[in-house]
Amino acid sequence: MSVGHVSEKAATKPRHDNSLRIASYNIHKGMSFFNRRVVLHDVRERLQGIDADIVFLQEVQGQHLRQARRHSNWPQEPQHEFLAGGHWQGMAYGRNAVYKLGHHGNAILSHYPILKSENIDISAHVFESRGMLHCEIDVAGLEQPLHAICLHLALNEAGRRKQMELLAERIRAVVPDDAPLIIAGDFNDWRRRSCGYLDRVLGLREVFDLAYGQTARSFPAVLPMLSLDRIYVRGFGVVSARVLHGALWRRLSDHAALTAQLRAL
Repeated sequence: MSVGHVSEKAATKPRHDNSLRIASYNIHKGMSFFNRRVVLHDVRERLQGIDADIVFLQEVQGQHLRQARRHSNWPQEPQHEFLAGGHWQGMAYGRNAVYKLGHHGNAILSHYPILKSENIDISAHVFESRGMLHCEIDVAGLEQPLHAICLHLALNEAGRRKQMELLAERIRAVVPDDAPLIIAGDFNDWRRRSCGYLDRVLGLREVFDLAYGQTARSFPAVLPMLSLDRIYVRGFGVVSARVLHGALWRRLSDHAALTAQLRAL
């Protein structure tokens, strides 16, 4: 599989050539691999440098009072707002895990207007809070709004299977069959069971599978061995896809970031 970096030159305006660059990244709550230091500032620099129109983020810290007291460089605003930093005007956050000192969940950042967003609880059991953030985005050049879903699935296979069924139910209920659709996130699917299911049930294809015949290895970021992170599409072709795990990325999270250049069909 081809692995590499994309340009560090940032683009603050959306494209109008029927192409779409997207990225998906589990940011590990803005902390380094072993939670010793805040790396969110570096994460923002890297994300703003990869020229993505839409970014799907997992493990985004909406608030954490203890970390804010402990680290002088902890941002005052929620992490998705800090990461957007004027670069992305569209923002949506889905709060999933809530605890005494704060909460975290998934987020979507977009150069294009987010028309609506909804966060759906897909927790498989009481010990692991999970959500599915569903946005409709007004992307220039598309005849219908883009349906973008960001999720982070369970650690156990039984939980993931239940969550995949909930995902399919959601899409059948509210997403038109001919509407463009992107689903991205941390699937925790090291056995690669989701590809066949989503293709068979919903007609979705994984971008690395389309481009290279196999899903991307994204975990651990230092030396990716397991295929945990995915980007699924319907209504798009894949121009290119990359795993970002070089020197600039590998100390920022336990997951590598994924990026793909798409073109509407």
